[in-house]
Amino acid sequence: MRELRDRVIREVRKVVVGQEYVVDVMLAAAAVGGHVLLEGVPGVAKTLVANAFARSLGVEFRRVQFTPDMLPSDLTGTMTLRAGDLAFRQGPVFTNLLLADEINRTPPKTQAALLEAMQERQVSVDGTPHPLPDPFLVIATQNPIEYEGTYPLPEAQLDRFLAKLDVVYPSEADEQRMLHLAHHGVAPATLDDVQAVATREDLAAARADVDATTVSDEVMAYAVAIVRRTRELPSVSLGASPRAAVHLLATAKAAARLSGRAFVVPDDVATVAPSVLRHRLQLRPEAELERYTADNAVEAAVRAVPVPR
Repeated sequence: MRELRDRVIREVRKVVVGQEYVVDVMLAAAAVGGHVLLEGVPGVAKTLVANAFARSLGVEFRRVQFTPDMLPSDLTGTMTLRAGDLAFRQGPVFTNLLLADEINRTPPKTQAALLEAMQERQVSVDGTPHPLPDPFLVIATQNPIEYEGTYPLPEAQLDRFLAKLDVVYPSEADEQRMLHLAHHGVAPATLDDVQAVATREDLAAARADVDATTVSDEVMAYAVAIVRRTRELPSVSLGASPRAAVHLLATAKAAARLSGRAFVVPDDVATVAPSVLRHRLQLRPEAELERYTADNAVEAAVRAVPVPR
């Protein structure tokens, strides 16, 4: 899996500078069957990195711009009349990598249309299930600074995202490197240069490697203790769910493989904990007034749990 990661990073770097960690997490999500939520201000290459990532994997990519007037059928598909017979017309969700752009700009009814797709890998229309392609990965984006006219994601949907990443501004050096990339006007000129460097067999092998990664009972107990500790913090009104423990361990396994190891160490768990847990916590109003963040809560939970030796 580490060798696959190096190939993918090499291709993504042709159009995106300084987002290697984002690629790592998306690759981990693809390997364990999870989904990723990207949050960042406009212009930090959230859409571009998802597009380049899909191209490097050689999978089908579709982008959906979520808007307030979007209907569930615009996403999942609808029944149409063809030659006198009703037939199902597939929506854009029938793809390998779906970019749900500005997901919080559509009403909860349409957001909920993604729940079954994300969890069950299928869409039900008129009582008939329609399986989605394999692999299936949702990369959703949202803007953290503009909330007018938005609809916060329900907790049930947030909990189905394997990880939430804060896509921040690049460093000064990375921003200068970005300007050295070729452009057609303001559009990247190198996106078409991104080549598919992975096959479905490579992704299947990555999944098998992650599943075969060994975890000691002590490390499992460490992951569970961190998740349970988030429910006991005085600053948190809703802690991480049991599903969070499953996602935390799966992501730690992928992180171990990306580091070239076939076993998980406590540092793998602690490193991925912020991205896996931050979107699952609800803070108390008084904590938010003091500018306490979910990342602060995750850090406190990790510090409170003894590291196994």
